[in-house]
Amino acid sequence: MKKKVLLVGGRSKSKSLALSLIKRGYQVTAINDIYDDCLKLAEIKKLSVIYGDGSKPFVLEDADAAAYDIVIALTSKDEDNLVVCELCKKRFHIKKTVALVSDPKKTEFFYKMGIDSVVCAISAVTSIIEQQAFVDEMANIVPIGEGRIQIAEVPITGSAPVVGKKIWEIDLPKEVIIGCILRSNTAMIPRGDTRILAGDVLVLISSSGQEIAAVKGLTGR
Repeated sequence: MKKKVLLVGGRSKSKSLALSLIKRGYQVTAINDIYDDCLKLAEIKKLSVIYGDGSKPFVLEDADAAAYDIVIALTSKDEDNLVVCELCKKRFHIKKTVALVSDPKKTEFFYKMGIDSVVCAISAVTSIIEQQAFVDEMANIVPIGEGRIQIAEVPITGSAPVVGKKIWEIDLPKEVIIGCILRSNTAMIPRGDTRILAGDVLVLISSSGQEIAAVKGLTGR
Protein backbone atom coordinates (compact mmCIF):
# COMPACT_ATOMS: atom_id res chain seq x y z
CA MET A 1 0.00 0.00 0.00
CA LYS A 2 1.29 3.45 -0.92
CA LYS A 3 2.25 5.77 1.91
CA LYS A 4 0.00 8.84 2.01
CA VAL A 5 1.64 12.24 2.43
CA LEU A 6 -0.14 15.51 3.20
CA LEU A 7 1.63 18.75 2.22
CA VAL A 8 0.43 21.98 3.81
CA GLY A 9 1.42 25.34 2.32
CA GLY A 10 4.76 25.94 0.71
CA ARG A 11 4.13 27.48 -2.71
CA SER A 12 7.09 26.48 -4.92
CA LYS A 13 8.47 24.27 -2.15
CA SER A 14 5.27 22.24 -2.16
CA LYS A 15 5.40 21.80 -5.94
CA SER A 16 8.97 20.52 -6.06
CA LEU A 17 8.43 18.21 -3.09
CA ALA A 18 5.17 16.85 -4.50
CA LEU A 19 6.88 16.00 -7.79
CA SER A 20 9.70 14.25 -5.94
CA LEU A 21 7.38 12.21 -3.72
CA ILE A 22 5.01 11.18 -6.51
CA LYS A 23 8.01 10.05 -8.54
CA ARG A 24 8.99 7.84 -5.59
CA GLY A 25 5.55 6.25 -5.49
CA TYR A 26 3.84 8.15 -2.68
CA GLN A 27 0.19 9.21 -2.72
CA VAL A 28 0.29 12.97 -2.18
CA THR A 29 -2.27 15.65 -1.35
CA ALA A 30 -1.45 19.36 -1.12
CA ILE A 31 -3.40 21.94 0.88
CA ASN A 32 -2.78 25.58 -0.03
CA ASP A 33 -4.58 28.79 0.88
CA ILE A 34 -3.45 30.70 -2.22
CA TYR A 35 -5.75 30.04 -5.17
CA ASP A 36 -3.15 30.72 -7.88
CA ASP A 37 -0.76 28.29 -6.20
CA CYS A 38 -3.51 25.66 -6.18
CA LEU A 39 -3.94 26.11 -9.93
CA LYS A 40 -0.22 25.55 -10.48
CA LEU A 41 -0.20 22.51 -8.20
CA ALA A 42 -3.21 21.09 -10.01
CA GLU A 43 -1.06 20.79 -13.15
CA ILE A 44 0.88 17.96 -11.48
CA LYS A 45 -0.42 14.54 -12.45
CA LYS A 46 -1.54 12.28 -9.59
CA LEU A 47 -1.50 15.19 -7.09
CA SER A 48 -4.72 15.95 -5.20
CA VAL A 49 -5.10 19.64 -4.38
CA ILE A 50 -7.29 21.26 -1.72
CA TYR A 51 -7.85 25.02 -1.49
CA GLY A 52 -7.88 26.12 2.14
CA ASP A 53 -5.93 27.05 5.25
CA GLY A 54 -4.27 23.88 6.51
CA SER A 55 -3.86 25.31 10.00
CA LYS A 56 -7.64 25.23 10.46
CA PRO A 57 -9.09 22.02 11.94
CA PHE A 58 -12.15 21.98 9.65
CA VAL A 59 -9.91 22.11 6.55
CA LEU A 60 -7.88 19.16 7.80
CA GLU A 61 -11.13 17.37 8.63
CA ASP A 62 -12.41 17.91 5.09
CA ALA A 63 -9.09 16.60 3.75
CA ASP A 64 -9.54 13.41 5.81
CA ALA A 65 -6.20 14.09 7.52
CA ALA A 66 -6.56 11.03 9.75
CA ALA A 67 -6.05 8.81 6.70
CA TYR A 68 -2.49 10.06 6.09
CA ASP A 69 0.80 8.57 7.25
CA ILE A 70 2.87 11.75 7.10
CA VAL A 71 2.16 15.48 7.21
CA ILE A 72 4.70 18.07 6.08
CA ALA A 73 4.08 21.69 7.09
CA LEU A 74 5.74 24.08 4.63
CA THR A 75 4.10 27.45 5.25
CA SER A 76 6.17 30.63 5.46
CA LYS A 77 5.30 31.07 9.15
CA ASP A 78 7.00 28.82 11.70
CA GLU A 79 4.12 29.21 14.15
CA ASP A 80 1.63 27.99 11.54
CA ASN A 81 3.79 24.96 10.81
CA LEU A 82 3.79 24.13 14.51
CA VAL A 83 0.00 24.43 14.69
CA VAL A 84 -0.46 22.21 11.62
CA CYS A 85 1.79 19.50 13.02
CA GLU A 86 0.27 19.60 16.50
CA LEU A 87 -3.25 19.37 15.10
CA CYS A 88 -2.32 16.48 12.84
CA LYS A 89 -0.52 14.64 15.63
CA LYS A 90 -2.95 15.15 18.50
CA ARG A 91 -6.33 15.46 16.79
CA PHE A 92 -5.92 13.38 13.65
CA HIS A 93 -3.28 10.95 14.96
CA ILE A 94 -0.95 11.20 11.98
CA LYS A 95 2.10 9.10 12.83
CA LYS A 96 4.85 11.27 11.34
CA THR A 97 4.96 15.09 11.48
CA VAL A 98 7.56 17.17 9.66
CA ALA A 99 7.88 20.94 10.04
CA LEU A 100 9.93 23.39 8.01
CA VAL A 101 11.35 26.25 10.10
CA SER A 102 12.97 29.46 8.91
CA ASP A 103 14.63 30.13 12.27
CA PRO A 104 17.07 27.34 13.30
CA LYS A 105 16.86 28.56 16.91
CA LYS A 106 13.30 27.24 17.09
CA THR A 107 14.32 23.68 16.24
CA GLU A 108 14.76 22.50 19.83
CA PHE A 109 11.42 24.03 20.87
CA PHE A 110 9.61 22.26 18.04
CA TYR A 111 11.07 18.93 19.12
CA LYS A 112 9.98 19.60 22.71
CA MET A 113 6.46 20.21 21.42
CA GLY A 114 6.40 16.72 19.95
CA ILE A 115 7.19 17.36 16.28
CA ASP A 116 8.92 14.27 14.87
CA SER A 117 11.25 15.97 12.39
CA VAL A 118 12.23 19.63 12.09
CA VAL A 119 14.14 20.84 9.05
CA CYS A 120 15.56 24.20 8.04
CA ALA A 121 15.98 23.37 4.35
CA ILE A 122 13.52 21.86 1.91
CA SER A 123 16.30 19.65 0.53
CA ALA A 124 16.33 17.76 3.84
CA VAL A 125 12.66 16.81 3.66
CA THR A 126 13.04 14.10 1.02
CA SER A 127 15.51 12.15 3.16
CA ILE A 128 13.10 12.41 6.09
CA ILE A 129 10.35 10.87 3.97
CA GLU A 130 12.67 8.16 2.64
CA GLN A 131 13.33 7.23 6.27
CA GLN A 132 9.59 6.88 6.85
CA ALA A 133 9.37 4.50 3.90
CA PHE A 134 11.38 2.02 5.94
CA VAL A 135 9.22 2.20 9.05
CA ASP A 136 7.68 -1.16 8.13
CA GLU A 137 11.16 -2.68 8.43
CA MET A 138 11.70 -1.14 11.87
CA ALA A 139 10.05 -2.03 15.14
CA ASN A 140 10.87 1.43 16.44
CA ILE A 141 12.84 4.50 15.48
CA VAL A 142 13.75 7.28 17.91
CA PRO A 143 15.49 10.55 16.98
CA ILE A 144 17.76 12.04 19.65
CA GLY A 145 20.12 14.99 19.78
CA GLU A 146 17.62 17.18 17.88
CA GLY A 147 17.34 14.52 15.20
CA ARG A 148 21.08 14.25 14.52
CA ILE A 149 21.24 10.70 15.90
CA GLN A 150 18.79 7.87 15.23
CA ILE A 151 18.25 4.72 17.27
CA ALA A 152 16.31 2.06 15.36
CA GLU A 153 15.27 -1.53 15.99
CA VAL A 154 15.49 -3.64 12.83
CA PRO A 155 13.91 -7.14 12.87
CA ILE A 156 15.91 -9.74 10.91
CA THR A 157 13.82 -12.29 9.01
CA GLY A 158 15.01 -15.64 7.72
CA SER A 159 15.41 -14.23 4.21
CA ALA A 160 17.64 -11.32 5.26
CA PRO A 161 21.07 -11.37 3.55
CA VAL A 162 22.91 -10.93 6.86
CA VAL A 163 21.59 -14.12 8.48
CA GLY A 164 24.55 -16.32 9.42
CA LYS A 165 27.08 -13.53 8.98
CA LYS A 166 29.40 -12.20 11.65
CA ILE A 167 29.28 -8.51 12.54
CA TRP A 168 32.65 -7.81 10.96
CA GLU A 169 31.43 -9.32 7.68
CA ILE A 170 28.52 -6.89 7.36
CA ASP A 171 29.10 -3.84 5.18
CA LEU A 172 27.46 -0.99 7.09
CA PRO A 173 27.66 2.74 6.32
CA LYS A 174 30.49 4.49 8.15
CA GLU A 175 28.19 6.34 10.55
CA VAL A 176 26.18 3.26 11.63
CA ILE A 177 26.91 0.73 14.37
CA ILE A 178 24.99 -2.26 15.75
CA GLY A 179 24.83 -1.27 19.39
CA CYS A 180 22.80 -4.20 20.70
CA ILE A 181 21.13 -7.43 19.60
CA LEU A 182 17.80 -8.51 21.08
CA ARG A 183 17.63 -12.31 20.94
CA SER A 184 15.18 -14.66 22.68
CA ASN A 185 14.10 -12.04 25.22
CA THR A 186 17.70 -11.18 26.11
CA ALA A 187 19.86 -8.23 25.14
CA MET A 188 23.47 -8.73 24.15
CA ILE A 189 26.26 -6.34 23.21
CA PRO A 190 27.73 -7.72 19.97
CA ARG A 191 31.39 -8.21 19.20
CA GLY A 192 33.01 -8.47 15.80
CA ASP A 193 32.63 -12.26 15.73
CA THR A 194 28.97 -12.27 16.88
CA ARG A 195 26.84 -14.07 14.29
CA ILE A 196 23.45 -12.69 13.19
CA LEU A 197 20.55 -15.15 13.47
CA ALA A 198 17.05 -15.13 12.00
CA GLY A 199 14.67 -13.63 14.55
CA ASP A 200 17.26 -11.22 15.94
CA VAL A 201 16.35 -7.58 16.39
CA LEU A 202 19.32 -5.32 15.72
CA VAL A 203 19.50 -2.01 17.55
CA LEU A 204 21.20 0.48 15.24
CA ILE A 205 22.78 3.75 16.27
CA SER A 206 23.40 6.08 13.36
CA SER A 207 23.77 9.66 12.25
CA SER A 208 20.62 11.02 10.65
CA GLY A 209 20.19 9.91 7.05
CA GLN A 210 22.50 6.90 7.28
CA GLU A 211 19.91 4.46 8.60
CA ILE A 212 18.20 4.14 5.22
CA ALA A 213 21.17 2.50 3.51
CA ALA A 214 21.81 0.40 6.63
CA VAL A 215 18.27 -1.03 6.67
CA LYS A 216 18.49 -1.84 2.96
CA GLY A 217 21.74 -3.72 3.49
CA LEU A 218 20.51 -5.61 6.54
CA THR A 219 17.06 -6.59 5.30
CA GLY A 220 17.63 -6.77 1.55
CA ARG A 221 14.59 -4.54 0.95
